Amino acid sequence: MLKGKTPSESSSESTEIVLPNDTNTLGNLMGGRLLHWMDIIAAVACQRHCGRIVVTASVNNVSFGQPIKLGNVVTLYSKVSRAFTTSMEVFIEVWVEDTFSGEKVKCNEAIYTFVAVDQMGNPIYVPPITPVTESEIARFDGALRRRQLSLILAGKMKPEEATELKALFMA
Repeated sequence: MLKGKTPSESSSESTEIVLPNDTNTLGNLMGGRLLHWMDIIAAVACQRHCGRIVVTASVNNVSFGQPIKLGNVVTLYSKVSRAFTTSMEVFIEVWVEDTFSGEKVKCNEAIYTFVAVDQMGNPIYVPPITPVTESEIARFDGALRRRQLSLILAGKMKPEEATELKALFMA
């Protein structure tokens, strides 16, 4: 296997402040605005990894742990967890900082999938990821199972072909 970039080399960070135009009538950050911020930060990490234009293929999982309030500082971190032939899975963490107390709390996380494309919009090869830390290795290994499950649900893979998923139940 070719040595690829590490997840740390294929990462991105962004900080935002929740302004009145970003909130709903309860004074909380709108979910759609957070999804927008996560999409951007994930795309940056994927583009850093492959050096190509990337497009969002799917939003695989999003968990909204707690409301984010008007005036909070929001920091988003993204890392490519695995690269497949033309696609990349990226993991996003969202941390919120209370401006007055300085307390920082992880409040959301998500997993997105992006595809690298050429100038005509056709999928193009991406280099592999080389996980280093235990958590990177765990995310790397889990990415194949998550991908197989997504392909089965989309009707693009037969359940009996999902060797990694089958291994979970046959062990």
